[in-house]
Amino acid sequence: MTSKSSSGSAPPPRDSKRKWVLPYQTKNLRDLYTLGRKLGQGQFGITFLCTEKSTGNKYACKSIPKRKLLYAEDYDDVLREIQIMHHLSEHPNVVRIRGTYEDIVAVYLVMELCEGGELFDRIVKKGHYSEREAAKLIKTIVEVVQTCHSLGVMHRDLKPENFLFHSVDEDAALKATDFGLSVFYKPGQTFSAVVGSPYYVAPEVLRKHYGPEIDIWSAGVILYILLSGVPPFWAETEKGIFREILQGKLDFHSDPWPVISESAKELIRKMLDRNPKKRPKAHEVLCHPWIADDKAPDKPIDSAVLSRLKKFSAMNKLKKMALRVIAEKLSEEEIGGLKELFKMLDTDNSGTITFDELKEGLKRVGSELMESEIKDLMDAADIDNSGTLDYGEFLAATLHLNKLEREENLLSAFSFFDKDGSGYITIDELQQACNEFGLSEVHLDEMINEIDQDNDGQIDYGEFAAMMRKGNGGIGRRTMRSQLNVGDALGLTNNECT
Repeated sequence: MTSKSSSGSAPPPRDSKRKWVLPYQTKNLRDLYTLGRKLGQGQFGITFLCTEKSTGNKYACKSIPKRKLLYAEDYDDVLREIQIMHHLSEHPNVVRIRGTYEDIVAVYLVMELCEGGELFDRIVKKGHYSEREAAKLIKTIVEVVQTCHSLGVMHRDLKPENFLFHSVDEDAALKATDFGLSVFYKPGQTFSAVVGSPYYVAPEVLRKHYGPEIDIWSAGVILYILLSGVPPFWAETEKGIFREILQGKLDFHSDPWPVISESAKELIRKMLDRNPKKRPKAHEVLCHPWIADDKAPDKPIDSAVLSRLKKFSAMNKLKKMALRVIAEKLSEEEIGGLKELFKMLDTDNSGTITFDELKEGLKRVGSELMESEIKDLMDAADIDNSGTLDYGEFLAATLHLNKLEREENLLSAFSFFDKDGSGYITIDELQQACNEFGLSEVHLDEMINEIDQDNDGQIDYGEFAAMMRKGNGGIGRRTMRSQLNVGDALGLTNNECT
């Protein structure tokens, strides 16, 4: 742990008004490390590459701006995150914290560098996961849960975005990260704060009475996604997602579930039991035959790319064009996996993917879609109706939708359409954009009316951002931190919520 002051003397007194997270003064981060490029951005902080000046060793540095810490509880939350990271830091599948620093502007967490990307992005890069590979990954995830629970920690925000691969190697270790919502708990203690990420949140969280069993539910959701590429409970709105979590049925009929073993489905049913008392403990999950026997079938299944194509096909024309604009502005680090996937599908190196290439590529990764279904997906992604998918169209159609959560990407896309910088997208500007994309026979009036919430005949940034975030990760994967009135969000009575 970081020493209490740069000189080793007693810490200086702190201001009575809460301005500091750490109870001691730290050295200046920039005296010890050189900050480099941005590695990622969450809702509560930005992570940078940093290099230790004395050794040249590279680490990740999470910067949490103090302007986002509005209440004393927010300062407590950051301190608890640091404590929990130190608490779990010796586990081989938890990102190790190296040091903590603080100045008047921000708190900095220096951690081991994981260069292999998020678990969800690895799914896309690989194109598919077999049951055996999924069993190996979920075993690691549940082992982390078991360690957390055995040490009195509840994670509360388990999701694929919070697991990183240590390196780009095929067999790289998977590591848990982001303990910003984690809490210490005692046996029998219950919690009521509604936190987490909507797709992964357990039903008892929505009912505001829960314990550590919620982490098993979230791990079950991750397992469902690993095997199918889509979340088990999905809707266009937050309210809809909550209703599905509370009342919806598990879909084991759609592809690829008919070809997945009964043992895997049995485990998911147990992990996603709405009664937390019936849900297995972490060690019971690890003892389940599908994981413990290490004999999970090795049949490839549909990739997450397929599910993204399906979601893309349901989007309106403006959203598809905007995704194309965003995709073309992303860095090589963000789209490298999709670039490799495009090259894999483009077997004749023509720079475009034909229907036959898409069909063969999906077949290679275990897809059993009918030709008509593949044709529908192809037509949806083929924005300019050329009969083939160029690189930009492929990126737009398969882009990880959490890219839409980033304000700078939305602003950039809006600016592309708002040609005169007026703050509004007019029907003439929309026509100009359609011409640039080679789109014809587009009903511009209908397109604007669908998005124009105040009926002024044009689209402002708020309306554009709402349209872009609707029905994607902007809702389902966003982390909830505030106390949410779930009853209001669901339109339920108090009796239904308790």
